[in-house]
Amino acid sequence: MIVAEGWKDYELIDSGGGEKLERWGGVRLTRPDPQAIWPRAGSGDLWRGCDLRYHRNKSGGGYWEGQSPPSWDISYENLRFNIRPTDFKHMGLFPEQAVNWRWVMEKIKNANRGWSDASHPARPCGREVRVLNLFGYTGGATLACLAAGAEVTHVDAAKGINQWAKHNIKLSGLEHKKHRVLTDDCVKFVMREARRNSLYDAVIMDPPAYGRGPSGELWKLEDRLYELVSACAGILSEQPLFMLLNIYTTGFSPAVAENILRAVTHNRRGTVSSSEIGIAASTGNVLLPCGFFGRWEA
Repeated sequence: MIVAEGWKDYELIDSGGGEKLERWGGVRLTRPDPQAIWPRAGSGDLWRGCDLRYHRNKSGGGYWEGQSPPSWDISYENLRFNIRPTDFKHMGLFPEQAVNWRWVMEKIKNANRGWSDASHPARPCGREVRVLNLFGYTGGATLACLAAGAEVTHVDAAKGINQWAKHNIKLSGLEHKKHRVLTDDCVKFVMREARRNSLYDAVIMDPPAYGRGPSGELWKLEDRLYELVSACAGILSEQPLFMLLNIYTTGFSPAVAENILRAVTHNRRGTVSSSEIGIAASTGNVLLPCGFFGRWEA
């Protein structure tokens, strides 16, 4: 497991009993987490001192109990994010993804600096990297890529979420970087890009387990994941950098991502890897698993 590091405005304080206790900036909150089935390491007093607690409804969804600002801002290095409690327990950011933000930034910065070696004899020394971020949510990976010097196309099916991403881009002072934020069905967008011969040097995919597109298109991960990744491999440039696939769905393993990425890149030189990602709790010796990724890199 690779653990997210470098956070100052976020902290996993404790976990256990099906919940996690977190600090987002100056706000402490408790949310359900179905994987945290071990005992809590911290005392009851530690957990009682939170500002917000999310309760699930038996019929689905849930509600927040407590008081906090309607929204507030936090930072990760030079990236800034607006945070707010949503009806579905999310806060508009997945802190564990800092693992991937660091990785994509390094890959893009290396390409911007340029290099020449026997394995890439035709690669130019320094170039503008085009990144496609699918299911881009509130823009965590988009901000990281823009900050590293890439041109980014951010696609998500939810218009309101895209407005949130635009706000984060501006909040981070990246609004003048070359980018597009598009509301579209991700698979249909990739298919159109293929017909237009619009190619990208890197593709990031963070698909949900289940969802609908802007016109009601049904998305089920197990039915359409291979189709998505295969289509994305078809719009890679002649000298691509990477493909990154994030999966949160329970019941899948990192080998699933590796097998799919290996299948769609069989005709390209590169390596495939995967790993769980997680966050270390401040209380006790616990690592909370938070999904996994698969990577193909040239």
